Amino acid sequence: MELQNHQQMSQGQGMSSQPNMGSQANTRNHSAHEMMDTHEVIGSLIGMLEQYQLYDQHIQDTQLKNILQRQSAFTTQLYNTVIGVFQTGRDPQVPTQEYKMQESNEVIYGLKPGQPKQPKQTINELTDECYSSFMLGQTKTVATGMTTAALEMNQPVLRRVIADSIPNMLEMAYELFLYQNKHGYYQLPKLSDQDTQMMEQGYAPAGQQGMH
Repeated sequence: MELQNHQQMSQGQGMSSQPNMGSQANTRNHSAHEMMDTHEVIGSLIGMLEQYQLYDQHIQDTQLKNILQRQSAFTTQLYNTVIGVFQTGRDPQVPTQEYKMQESNEVIYGLKPGQPKQPKQTINELTDECYSSFMLGQTKTVATGMTTAALEMNQPVLRRVIADSIPNMLEMAYELFLYQNKHGYYQLPKLSDQDTQMMEQGYAPAGQQGMH
């Protein structure tokens, strides 16, 4: 999120106050490492948007198509924000937004028997289960790349934009997981109640040693 409005917009998200920009001459300083990481992030955003274009013409389920179109529109704006900051080092014209999924967060646990999975042999065999899985993989890839990049960033505005965008990609991935889970595409095995309770009770609070 851009530095100028960062403190106001990040309240409630537990983010730190804005760093000191220093001289304006430093706004476009990028280390070589940061340049390459940003190149990877931008490339992953382009790849996601291009792949979503391919999926859109094949998806049959209206709900999944709506998810794709909402995520694509949001990611397009995010892409424009990232390249704007990358090229200028200044606050973007459009601030970092917050992606809000429309899926309820109720999760179905347990496994149901089904046919063994195997790679599809033709495009005609691909289903909404396949496309939702591809989309989940895309969002996970972008989220992972942004996290790695943000840890190595030195330009403060770009670092904040990338860091503030990670929760949005996590939310997109979670939305796709929930869609898959509710349609039986992403099933969740569960431990017995006894085993779960034993693991939960296997920890105790740490003492405040060395704290004065």
